[in-house]
Amino acid sequence: MTVVTSIEDLRVLAKRRVPRMFYDYADSGSWTEGTYRANTSDFAKIKLRQRVAVDMRNRSLASEMIGQKVSMPVALAPTGLTGMQHADGEILAARAANKAGIPFTLSTMSICSLEDIAEATGQPFWFQLYVMRDREFAANLIDRAKKAGCSALVLTLDLQILGQRHKDIKNGLSAPPKPTLKNIINLATKLRWCMGMLGTKRRTFGNIVGHAKGVDDMSSLSSWTSEQFDPALNWDDVKWIKDRWGGKLILKGILDAEDAELALGSGADAIIVSNHGGRQLDGAMSSIEALPGIVAAVGSKVELHMDGGIRSGQDVIKAIALGAKGTYIGRAFLYGLGAMGEEGVTAAIEIIRRELDITMALCGLRDIKTVDGNILVR
Repeated sequence: MTVVTSIEDLRVLAKRRVPRMFYDYADSGSWTEGTYRANTSDFAKIKLRQRVAVDMRNRSLASEMIGQKVSMPVALAPTGLTGMQHADGEILAARAANKAGIPFTLSTMSICSLEDIAEATGQPFWFQLYVMRDREFAANLIDRAKKAGCSALVLTLDLQILGQRHKDIKNGLSAPPKPTLKNIINLATKLRWCMGMLGTKRRTFGNIVGHAKGVDDMSSLSSWTSEQFDPALNWDDVKWIKDRWGGKLILKGILDAEDAELALGSGADAIIVSNHGGRQLDGAMSSIEALPGIVAAVGSKVELHMDGGIRSGQDVIKAIALGAKGTYIGRAFLYGLGAMGEEGVTAAIEIIRRELDITMALCGLRDIKTVDGNILVR
């Protein structure tokens, strides 16, 4: 039995248990994957100040993200095809997040639908919106999110055009997998995953199939999605979405200080500094490298969050020290999900929590709300 002590342990288990196309979908970036790798490696360049002989008792990681109390400044990021890492994956991840006292964000491109999550958890969650050319469908998604009791809308701005991910093309990515010889051979080695999928009805994009015009089954879905991401998305559309939604709005995908300034005018409640996990513009800055410049430009005017490359509690505290009010984990919880289902997501969250707590203490602090740049070696 594998003893799990780190996110890396979960990644190794997930690679063993999840079909190749879905593991590769989660664990890859665009083109050379340079930005994808930089998202993690740039954290290692940031050094912490060790402090000693200070009272480390009675520590607290409790914080707030967009006015919502959280047990630590970490949320589960919106990730597409989560329900293909493990059967009913979005439901399992949402349950784990609820138990941990942190937000769960459902992707537009999820396998389980908005309604599935609302029914299965009975708790408020966040919904991430992709803007499609079909504005009626987008409006319907916003209305469904309201009805499902979502407490925040996360609008992704950096996927107007899809970045090329070589592994997805080579693997013939689809949900469910096409019954090719290559896929059948690979699936034959993933019996645990297959048994889980046989036990659920959720095997395609639950927010889209049966809701979008002309998309009633898998054969019509692929052509619809390839045509629907809207390259014309602009700041006027953001205003339309904010007005339609009427609640807390978070803008995801800001990597440039000039765009952050423009985002201020949209009335967003928070901005996520993110490069889509290195899956869009290869050669862009890592999220953690971009964060200080955006903090300098707008950090006093809007709540800033950060997403990309977080694999440990040390990464979380470094982002907080550099000015983020909250952080998101995507691949880290997907590894847990693929490895051990809901138990694995809980393990991933608790690994992050434990590392964050111990690191904060060894930096000489007891309250996450007091963490700032003073804990970093300059």
